[in-house]
Amino acid sequence: MANVKLQMIGGGRMGQALLTGLLDSGWARPEELLVVEVAPGQRDHLSDAFPGVTVTHQPEVAVDSVLAVKPHLVVDVAANLPEPARIVSIAAGITIAAVEAAVGPDVPVIRAMPNSPALVAAGVSGLAAGRAASDDDLAWAVEVLGAVGETVVVAEHLLDAVTGVSGSGPAYLFLVAEALTDAGVQVGLPRDVAATLAANTIHGAGTMLLAGRSPVELRAAVTTPAGTTAAGLAALEAGAVRADFAAAVRAATERSRELGRS
Repeated sequence: MANVKLQMIGGGRMGQALLTGLLDSGWARPEELLVVEVAPGQRDHLSDAFPGVTVTHQPEVAVDSVLAVKPHLVVDVAANLPEPARIVSIAAGITIAAVEAAVGPDVPVIRAMPNSPALVAAGVSGLAAGRAASDDDLAWAVEVLGAVGETVVVAEHLLDAVTGVSGSGPAYLFLVAEALTDAGVQVGLPRDVAATLAANTIHGAGTMLLAGRSPVELRAAVTTPAGTTAAGLAALEAGAVRADFAAAVRAATERSRELGRS
């Protein structure tokens, strides 16, 4: 299959998100992509969901690969790739060195940490390059992950922190949305109205942040002295909300490190 540009090893949610992004962005045509999936039922689903994309149970020889499998499977999967070309691993905690040990020191390996908004092409991914990866290899990986959102390139030792902030970050904001919804109900709003207000407030605030102003500037702009927002912020600060978010990021970062060590 000489025309295959990339094979996705694993057809789960993130693998499917990347496939969708690569197709929708025009990075690849269906016949240029291949999915390797061991579960027969999932192969049937993938064939229906991605017409024209080859779905198989075994990888091709000498094809660029994205490892989109569970962390505990990454090393074994990498070791069984036949004559691997370039590799991107998106498994949390699994080090570049672990993948390089499985495939050999001359194979370009890039480690990436995407997050769940990649499922709606609004993700952000941190990437780090291995010893054999050239600037061109890294640029290729940035293109692949860029199909589902923004990318940042960091040193590998910072990827655990990327996991703590953006990899786990959507769950923190889902909890904020849940808490805002519950609080809205407590002050008299119907639950569906409170949920709509909370979700759209988070979406709108994120859009404002992406326009380029700092969160400090934006917070100050909506906080009138002695006003309603000032009262709400004072209650949050009294509850040590900053310390709680810092603790969450530290805990997720350390868990990512533990996964790498194990």
